[in-house]
Amino acid sequence: MAASAKTLTVGNCSLNGEWTVVGRRHGKQRRYVPRIKLPEVREAWTPADANIDSERVSKLLQMLDICMKRMETSQFYQCFVEQIENSETFSCFRQVLGSESEMQVVVYGIGSIDSYETPRLQLSLLLLMKRKFSWIGGIEVFDPILSATESQVLQDLGCSVLSVNEQGRRCALKPTLFYMPHCEAELYDNLLHANQEAATLKNVVLFGNSFETYEEYASAIRNSSIVHSAGHILALKKFTSEYKIQIVSDDSFKAFHDSSWHFFHQCA
Repeated sequence: MAASAKTLTVGNCSLNGEWTVVGRRHGKQRRYVPRIKLPEVREAWTPADANIDSERVSKLLQMLDICMKRMETSQFYQCFVEQIENSETFSCFRQVLGSESEMQVVVYGIGSIDSYETPRLQLSLLLLMKRKFSWIGGIEVFDPILSATESQVLQDLGCSVLSVNEQGRRCALKPTLFYMPHCEAELYDNLLHANQEAATLKNVVLFGNSFETYEEYASAIRNSSIVHSAGHILALKKFTSEYKIQIVSDDSFKAFHDSSWHFFHQCA
């Protein structure tokens, strides 16, 4: 059964484009002004380990094939697919797609698929999504820790590995699914900063850490570093529809706990 949706529409946008964030305590308001032009920080990138180990490539492809087969038959995956196909959730995807037939995918911070099981599970889920849904388009991947061997594996699986470190600052000029399970708050914040204009924000679908959890943590610990590193997350939370991922087994917990789908709508 699909997870219940939480649609959050509280908040105001002033005529000059400033977000008004209402504090939960004492009814106080503070102004948050996100319309600061981002510096162009685009760093050319090549793997630190430039040697491709063909034997390791073959072994890693086999490991991922096994991982995908195990994922595909899991209860977690069945619930995951049911949630996407749920009429309420799918209507959000359809709204972002608009007249487009495909939604491109950008993966940030996947981690080392050679060294750890969690990144392999996360990648397996995405590849199964692409196999299942025809509207999932091309997949671009970036993580600065990827080796040349891992990059080759990703290319063999049909993905493109970015040669530039965008630091999460990709403007969504067309419908884009940003697949970012368990990334740092700063990376989500960079993404939202780059897409704060309604023209690009409406094109963003984000799979990643729950914004609701960030908000709860920031409210409980006012001096937390989260408040400083997740300003755009906390501001745009008011204009976010969040659908939490159901965790139905211990196998999927580590890779996907506290993860959600996030869709964005402009303020009135």
